[in-house]
Amino acid sequence: MSSPWSLPAAPLPPLLPLNNPIPRKQPTAHATDSAPIFCIRQQAATDGATSASGRRRRHAGGATTRMAASGKEAMVWVRILEEGVFRFDASEAARAAAGPSLSFAVPRRREEPRAGGDRPAIVPVCEVVGDVQRVVVEGGEGAGAARQSGHDAGVRGDGGESGDGVGRERGAAGAGAALRDGKACACYDIALLLLCAVGVIRAIDDQASFTYEPAGAAEKDGLPSGTSFYGTGESSGPLERTGKLVITWNTDAWDYGPGTTSLYQSHPWVLAVLPDGKALGVLADTTCRCEVVKTFRERGIPCDVVWMDIDYMDGFRCFTFSHRFPDPKCMVDDLHSVGCKAIWMLDPGIKNESGYFVFDSGLESDVWVQKEDKQPFVGEVWPGDCVFPDFTCERARSWWSGLVRQFVSNGVDGLWNDMNEPAVFNTATKTMPESNIHRGDANIGGLQNHPYYHNVYGMLMAKSTHEGMKLANPTKRPFVLTRAGFIGQQRYAAMWTGDNVSNWEHLHMSIAMVLQLGLSGQPFAGPDIGGFAGNATPKLFGRWMGVGALFPFSRGHSDKGSLDHEPWSFGEECEEVCRLALLRRYRLLPHIYTLFYLSHTNGTPVAAPVYFADPQDLELRKIETSFLLGSLLVCASTCPDKGAHESSQKLPKGIWLPFDFGDSHPDLPMMYLRGGAVLPIGLPLNHVGEAKLDDNLSLIIALDENGKAEGVLFEDDGDGYEFLQGNYLLTYYVAELHSSVVTVKVARTEGSWKRPNRNLKINILLGGGAMVSTHGIDGEDLHLTMPTESEVSSLVATSELELKKQMVRPIPDIDKPLGKEVAELSEIPIDLNGEDWLVKVVPQIGGRIISMTHLPSDSQWLHSTNRINGYEEYNAAEDTAGCTEEYKVIRRYREQSGKEESICLEGDIGGGLVLQRQISICKENPKIVKIDSSIRAKQGADHSASNGIKREILPDSGELTFEGVLRPNGEWMLVDKRTNLSLVNCFDLSQVSICKLHWGTDHLNMELWSEQRAVSKDTPLRICHHYEVRKIN
Repeated sequence: MSSPWSLPAAPLPPLLPLNNPIPRKQPTAHATDSAPIFCIRQQAATDGATSASGRRRRHAGGATTRMAASGKEAMVWVRILEEGVFRFDASEAARAAAGPSLSFAVPRRREEPRAGGDRPAIVPVCEVVGDVQRVVVEGGEGAGAARQSGHDAGVRGDGGESGDGVGRERGAAGAGAALRDGKACACYDIALLLLCAVGVIRAIDDQASFTYEPAGAAEKDGLPSGTSFYGTGESSGPLERTGKLVITWNTDAWDYGPGTTSLYQSHPWVLAVLPDGKALGVLADTTCRCEVVKTFRERGIPCDVVWMDIDYMDGFRCFTFSHRFPDPKCMVDDLHSVGCKAIWMLDPGIKNESGYFVFDSGLESDVWVQKEDKQPFVGEVWPGDCVFPDFTCERARSWWSGLVRQFVSNGVDGLWNDMNEPAVFNTATKTMPESNIHRGDANIGGLQNHPYYHNVYGMLMAKSTHEGMKLANPTKRPFVLTRAGFIGQQRYAAMWTGDNVSNWEHLHMSIAMVLQLGLSGQPFAGPDIGGFAGNATPKLFGRWMGVGALFPFSRGHSDKGSLDHEPWSFGEECEEVCRLALLRRYRLLPHIYTLFYLSHTNGTPVAAPVYFADPQDLELRKIETSFLLGSLLVCASTCPDKGAHESSQKLPKGIWLPFDFGDSHPDLPMMYLRGGAVLPIGLPLNHVGEAKLDDNLSLIIALDENGKAEGVLFEDDGDGYEFLQGNYLLTYYVAELHSSVVTVKVARTEGSWKRPNRNLKINILLGGGAMVSTHGIDGEDLHLTMPTESEVSSLVATSELELKKQMVRPIPDIDKPLGKEVAELSEIPIDLNGEDWLVKVVPQIGGRIISMTHLPSDSQWLHSTNRINGYEEYNAAEDTAGCTEEYKVIRRYREQSGKEESICLEGDIGGGLVLQRQISICKENPKIVKIDSSIRAKQGADHSASNGIKREILPDSGELTFEGVLRPNGEWMLVDKRTNLSLVNCFDLSQVSICKLHWGTDHLNMELWSEQRAVSKDTPLRICHHYEVRKIN
């Protein structure tokens, strides 16, 4: 698989001079008399404007559509949904041409105007240049009068049915309701719906890319300096998104980095928080096993689910079981007997095999995605050659739901959908061709080529899976987990953040990613704790479990090629931290479940950024290691050598009192409760099935400066839909201090449930983790006499002393630093650090560069992954389109001399040949990263250079091959006009026989090929090249 690039955004009109191949492939070699050929290949992920500006959307049937708008005009607007929500379109004609919404639970709600007198404070201006739409904010207060749509009258929505009303729609559009003073939605032509906060949002054919300008630049566009931007859903990098680029194109992004612009899901939602704490929301509504469980129980570590990855299947065939699972129903029954559930994976790729019942029934039902010639598209995934259901069609969704319904009868408790971007192996784009045809339902866009539906394919698969589970058990709530998705998918599935890596960087990123997803309307989200790829250290795993146990979605999951990632695999210290962390989660489940209820009813995130506690405090907006669970503040540390208790924690204004459950540990997060809050907590459990309604309940209370506090607890059956008929209990607790006595009582309740007969314990926080407590009966008034000031001081001092005693035994750090020469280097990426560059290299796969970050410009120019048999993982054998390498690494070492930092690898590739690759950053010239790759008979020498010619290449050029005098003159340049920077790749032309490039949807493939000839000791094949960043005019 070619390696994607991550490139900063370019301004409009789009940049396109490209002169730049980057190293991609090592050589394929044979015996010395068989004339091997040496190929270097690279894929660049370009800004959506860059990669698409020269092409048109290809509709099924071959028609070509162009944007008709031109000039620069204020967008038309109309009131929709509820007060403060508006829809913007480039023109009335654009609104009429806009495709249906797939984000809204009830799509018509986006189309129905409402009555009202409210007006947008800001009206975006639309400018179309060629095929590119630029939407900017120019107006201030009152600009809304510019071009109000004639659709001013209308009936306000009735809230929808089954909870899919205003609250749900608010969730689909993000969490703007949490900080709502003004919101915006908008749409654009040809099924492209677009809107903007500040800066630039671009939409080109099938993608939207977003650039948020620095706050200081915002003032001229109508938003004040100091405005902060958040959202964009599943995106890597920092929590605060100002100045960052996100390209909404669902991508199989194994080992993503902080600069990766496209991940598994697309959430074109932006939240602009103004300096005064008010907010503006922006939505671009466009498509553009049992033994293990037994060990958990014996060790007292809570566990509720066993996740069945793809290996349970017979040859990776969906809806089948391998011989190792002869009676899955019996196995699941055994799991249920110890309080554990089983969730099973389903992928969209169906093996193209006659006699396989899923393939045969799908063929008979005519449900496959088609090629241009109307034949089923066949692409390689885990089972080999596969066909893919066309989930845009109701016929295919019903077919899939029927299979799911039957599958659930095996005792399936839940399903998770993987590879549904959709991912396709051994293709430059990582997905199916753009020319593929989807026969979509008329109400969602009809017959279209693949890019139109690419970003919603995963969501529609999750919807079909969800419906199948409902058919199997209509009275139960389906559990579906999905990797790919789009705005609105929270109606069908939870999500996880894909194939992350066991390192501290990914631990840090996981917090911001969960928060961004919550801000973008997906509250049920979390990462693979400990990392999916690679091997976590005890400290990393324990620290990650400490914070991950408090994420809305919490699970551990690792690659089968990694070491064991069960908590006890890392030693006693780590096991204890994991036990404490998970017991925390289970004690907090009453509160977390209540937060999910509130998210369901009003769209607020379950986990929210710290600035939600004080939107006017600008310092809170960039905090990435802390988050809020309602009134509970969680402060973690992602620094290996510092625990949360040693880190400087910025707290919001007001009273924030620390507390724990007697479980404080150097590798667990700190917890604080906001003054004025009542926090309901339950008993420590091994699994949720142990909980009973009449279990003892506790309230942790932090009084505010007026001696008051309040909180809420939602309770229902924990499953089913009876709560929609009022069968639940919502309790509002209040506490108030009068004359040194705190009274705690039930202020009011909602729902038809009667209060369980249970004991209630109240705990009043005093500070420093100290608290005073009393017991009573839930529903009755409880009274507690507060200690005197001197008694409080003594209790606080004692508590703080005890806390210090608990903070002296962190998990030992056993990470092994790399020496000057190591016989076996780690399969985890290592860093080469230079003054200008940070380069990440994977030694085990022959020195694959997986990222190159230019530090002075903070630009990640390269993000590269590799595929084994189509799947991305670390290995010494790699297979991709056009080139295969298989070798045994015989020598590899890392040098950190005074002159340069480098890594060198040598591998035996057979036939008496050695593949050698050296990557280095020279300290004498730190602006250059040098890569020297060669095939040789043990040793060899360089060739001299000669001249070629230089060309400028546009994205509509398709696939090009340059030979002879048409080759570049030894230099390719990829230009980013937004930053006025270019990445230059210089190579020795004498080593290069052919240069190839191919433009894709969001990437660029560039290849250097050596001549094809015999190799000897004295005449090796070699390609040597280097990178540097240059300023451009």
